[in-house]
Amino acid sequence: MDGILVLAILIALAVPVLIIVLLVGQSDLKSRVGRLERALRETRAVIAAGVPVAAAALQPAATPALSPDKASLAAKTAASPVNRGMPDQGTAQPPSQTVSPFDLDKSETADLAARAQAAAAATARNDQNRPLVIRPDRIGALIAWLAANWVYAVSALSLALAGVFFVQYGMEKGLLPPGLRVIFALLFGACLIGGGEWLRRKSGDGADKTTAYLPSVFAGAGIVTLFAAVLAARQLYGLIGPQMAFVGHVATALLAIGLGWIYGPLLVAVGLLGAALAPFIVAGGSDAEPWLYGYFALITAVGLAVDAVRRWAWVSVLALVLGYGGSWLALVGGAGDAGAIVLLVAMALMAVILPQLSVVPRHTGPATTMALLGQSNGVWPIFPVRLAAGAAVASTLGLVSQATWANPAVAMLALAALTLLALAYLIWADRAQGLDDLALLPAVGFLTTLVWQSWGYAPLWRSYTVQTVVGRAAEAPAPLTVTWLLAMAVVISAAAALRSNRAGPLRTAYGLGAVLAAPLAVAILELLWQPALVIGPYLWALHAMATAAGMVALALHYARADGEDHRRFAYATLSALSLIGLSLFVLSTSVGLTLALGLLVVVAAGLDRRFRLPEMGYFIQIATAVLGYRLLADPGVFWALEAPLGQVILAFGGVIAALIAAYWLIRPLDRLLPKGVLESAIVGFAAIFANVLISRWLDIGSGYNIESHWGVTLNAMPWLVLMLMQIYRAHLGGPLVRLRQAIAVVAAVIAAAGLAVAVVPQNPLFTYDATDVEGLVQGPYIIDSLLLAYGVPGVILLLAAWKMPGLGRLRYGFIAAGAVLAALYAGLEIRRFWHGDWIGELAGVKQGELYTYTLALMLLGAVLLYQAIAAKSVLLRRIAMGVIAVTVAKVFLLDASGLTGLTRVISFAGLGLSLAGLAWLNRWAGQVSGK
Repeated sequence: MDGILVLAILIALAVPVLIIVLLVGQSDLKSRVGRLERALRETRAVIAAGVPVAAAALQPAATPALSPDKASLAAKTAASPVNRGMPDQGTAQPPSQTVSPFDLDKSETADLAARAQAAAAATARNDQNRPLVIRPDRIGALIAWLAANWVYAVSALSLALAGVFFVQYGMEKGLLPPGLRVIFALLFGACLIGGGEWLRRKSGDGADKTTAYLPSVFAGAGIVTLFAAVLAARQLYGLIGPQMAFVGHVATALLAIGLGWIYGPLLVAVGLLGAALAPFIVAGGSDAEPWLYGYFALITAVGLAVDAVRRWAWVSVLALVLGYGGSWLALVGGAGDAGAIVLLVAMALMAVILPQLSVVPRHTGPATTMALLGQSNGVWPIFPVRLAAGAAVASTLGLVSQATWANPAVAMLALAALTLLALAYLIWADRAQGLDDLALLPAVGFLTTLVWQSWGYAPLWRSYTVQTVVGRAAEAPAPLTVTWLLAMAVVISAAAALRSNRAGPLRTAYGLGAVLAAPLAVAILELLWQPALVIGPYLWALHAMATAAGMVALALHYARADGEDHRRFAYATLSALSLIGLSLFVLSTSVGLTLALGLLVVVAAGLDRRFRLPEMGYFIQIATAVLGYRLLADPGVFWALEAPLGQVILAFGGVIAALIAAYWLIRPLDRLLPKGVLESAIVGFAAIFANVLISRWLDIGSGYNIESHWGVTLNAMPWLVLMLMQIYRAHLGGPLVRLRQAIAVVAAVIAAAGLAVAVVPQNPLFTYDATDVEGLVQGPYIIDSLLLAYGVPGVILLLAAWKMPGLGRLRYGFIAAGAVLAALYAGLEIRRFWHGDWIGELAGVKQGELYTYTLALMLLGAVLLYQAIAAKSVLLRRIAMGVIAVTVAKVFLLDASGLTGLTRVISFAGLGLSLAGLAWLNRWAGQVSGK
């Protein structure tokens, strides 16, 4: 079984030779042929377009006749296959007027050659900028080459397997001692390499030679044989130790790279693969050592350096893949975390330096992100830019993984490495336009790691959050973890600010990054790490205020440097305001924080008014939403119902006054969305404030609970007012119509839900316990909690249906809902008159109560009929008669059963006279209206 396993390994090492033979010579040959073909096409186009003009310039008066030799040459040229394939110029010229390129003078010929060479160079540059190294056209070319030259591939594979089987045969038969078997295998490999080199020096390796591809065949087979011999000496016979086997594999790999420099890229690839596999082949099951990181860094550097000179492109990709893959395997094998982090940073930097062979990056644009977003005018980034971008992505992902799951010390080291990468791309690579976007990767990786730390309960986050002020020993100092993390974010912000001072298309974007990195880190730490519990609120607020001071300094710098362009100044100001608000949130009381946020809204509006900063509108909208959260939820309405009245008035009154001031400041400006948000907030907060004051007034000595019938309505009223206001504003038109309609729908749903709860579950009519304070009616008759719960919203809806424009079909819904609420209020007031504060259904129905309902209905019908006559409304008249009909039915079906004697006589007499009078009025109204 061991022999079969070794054979499988040796064959796997021999397989790359097949690929070697496929592409050795093919890459250079194909590129040369392609360049020649493109140059030929460009030359044809230049000749077709430029020759007549040049000829005219040379012959200002008349075109002399061509000599017989030149005429014959021109005829042959015109009849040649090349010229037959030239594009038709649209006008046929007589043979005597056709000028051959051979008739042009030397200056014209040189000019045509220069133009053809420039066109070929441009085509080559475009080809270099194509996005993929391995493309379908190249794969097709490989398949075509293999179909024509398969014999070379089979020959290379056969020779390689000959060396492998020689070693295996000697082992199986015992013909030679193990040492001699290895020596003979080494000699066989050396002979193959020597034979290939002798053929190359004598006859060449080009496609036009009779010995084409044979030198590469022999050299590739020899390299695989040497790898197999060293492997056999270590794994099969135990003749050498792991150190010597490692040296042998490295020497073989270096030999392959050196030969590849002469023969082609795939021998370099064989060398890189052999060098990368060597440590794992000879490890013998032992743990990985830290020096392996340096070894894989050397492999990556060698591959990138070779490719930097020879320009094979995919060799660089292979070198980076081997470097990243080898480092990961070494990390899994126990080589240590610190070395892996250093290697990740080193490979990202090597991918920038070595392909261009320049310590100072000079990569031309466009950047990869710009091309992916379609902002590069169809130009794809050059290969070194794409290579650096790929390395930046791989290194960032590796460092984020280390920072998320490793122990706290390693996590801090990985976060510092991300900061270092961001600084390198921002400062060191500031002259490389093609690398403009790479700093975004480690910066986003840094912030993402802070989030993932808490989401995944990572070791660094756990070790920090358990060290609370209450949990740790009294003499133990507070950890500096958050301080160091914030310092790293501040360094990234400072580097981005420094980079934004340089002119360029991303100048504003760098300015935005400068004011986002540190503030976002503060926000993430506050929300997910809760530093105030560990280092105390005052010290944490000091961190936030120090960062805010930096943003203020940055805003002042931008204001002086940018002139009329205030965008960077606006970004920095928004960050400073946000950080100040967060600091106040950490330190202030409920009222103080609420007032501070309101003041920040006024400051933002003033800055917008003074400097015309539309970006302040975003802050105004966010701050207004936060203020709504403060007034409604935290500390919210419940706090306002129980807190001292002075604090409540200060909180609500101060916020409403601040929003009014902000609205007045931006009113002359074209700020539709911020003004709409401020309008809604002012009206909504005022309605909530009024509800709070009414609730506190009615709560005196009543044992008020928010779940009472009028308490529910009070909480629904602001949404009802907000709905009506948004409907009215939407009727006025403007670009915010859809937004206002959406807000109106949300407010209507909330208001309807609250009123429905007040009408059914919390209705005092359905209270079964006379001692339940929530079910009792509060206040004097008529002006009581029933009026607040049902009468006020009903009247508001009826007035809106009467006066508010733009309702459309909603008007009928408002009338119906308002009428139901008003009728409910009237009916419950009548019941309270007869039963007192407890009007639960268990109290029964009194005879006088029934008769009062009848009188009320008759009075309502009369009023409606009178209003119908006054307004000449047929619909209203029919409604009035319907109410009267309901009254009659009630009298005969309900009231009559409880009436006796003279009371019954008087009641029905009065009913008859009233109905007669109402009938006469109805007939008269019908005659007047003609219906």
